Amino acid sequence: MSITKERKQELMQQFATVPNDTGSPEVQIAVLTERILNLTEHMGTHAKDFHSRRGLLMMVGQRRRLLDYLKKKSFSRYQAVIQKLNIRR
Repeated sequence: MSITKERKQELMQQFATVPNDTGSPEVQIAVLTERILNLTEHMGTHAKDFHSRRGLLMMVGQRRRLLDYLKKKSFSRYQAVIQKLNIRR
């Protein structure tokens, strides 16, 4: 259900804009997407887990806000992240 430390490091290296980048919107979106995918899988087997559902919806909203910010700041970076993560708009 949670993201492993190794997987998080892989995502940070893959989406980093500069070395040791942990806070750029691209990295945050990638980590949130991984957590969302894991929680979506959990919700498939535990349909009545409403506390996790609320957390999932909050993560989706946070990712949406980060994507909107990135789209406003740099449309080319936004498109690259959307394509790499296979997120639909």
